[in-house]
This record gives sequence, structure tokens and C-alpha cells, in this order.
Amino acid sequence: MEILSYRDLLVWQRAMDLAVECYELTKRFPRSETYGLISQLQRAAVSVPSNIAEGRARQHSGEFLQHISIAYGSLAEVETLTQIAARLKYISDQQAEEVLGKTAEIGRMLNGLRNSIKEKA
Repeated sequence: MEILSYRDLLVWQRAMDLAVECYELTKRFPRSETYGLISQLQRAAVSVPSNIAEGRARQHSGEFLQHISIAYGSLAEVETLTQIAARLKYISDQQAEEVLGKTAEIGRMLNGLRNSIKEKA
């Protein structure tokens, strides 16, 4: 399959699903976390597909690789914030495991994309 747009990238699609899931999860957080954990988790989750899209739109593979690196960092932030939310009992351990399973999958996909870009460059 030919990749014509960032929307064609499966990793971007999975990252979009993760972002929506994080928004859904944070709806149940205490209102006192509106400007804390809620905001941080939502921003980190949105950063993953956003950086994939921005990097893909760049004209140079080096820039794409840089944006993949940023997306990977944001993914690690999502994992950390999810674990904090579970420790605070804002989400169940099962919900946390589901998110962490998805972040692990997206991480593997980002690594594969990075390796593919490096091979072509």
C-alpha cells in the first residue's frame, strides 16, 4: 500500500485512538485535576499523532525522524501519567493495563517506522 498521507499510517491511526481513549478516561478524574493530570495526559496523548502528522508533512527524512522521536517521548509521558492515575485510583488497574498495552504497540510501530525511514535515507 502506498503512503500518500500521514492518515494512511497505521501508527498515526492507532495514536489517534489512544488520544481519544485518554480523553474518555480523564472525564472521570476529579475536577481538582483539571489543570494538572487531566491537562497533562490529554496534551501528551494529542502530541503523539500530532508529531507523526507534522513529521510526515516535512520535506526531509531527518525532520520526520526528529518528530518521531518527539512522539515517542510523548508516548512515554502518556505511560507515566497513566501509571500515576492508576496509583491515585483515578482509573482501574485494568484500564491502565489497556492503555499501556496500546502504548507498547504504538511504541513498536514508531520504532518500525523510524527504522524504515533510516533504511530509505
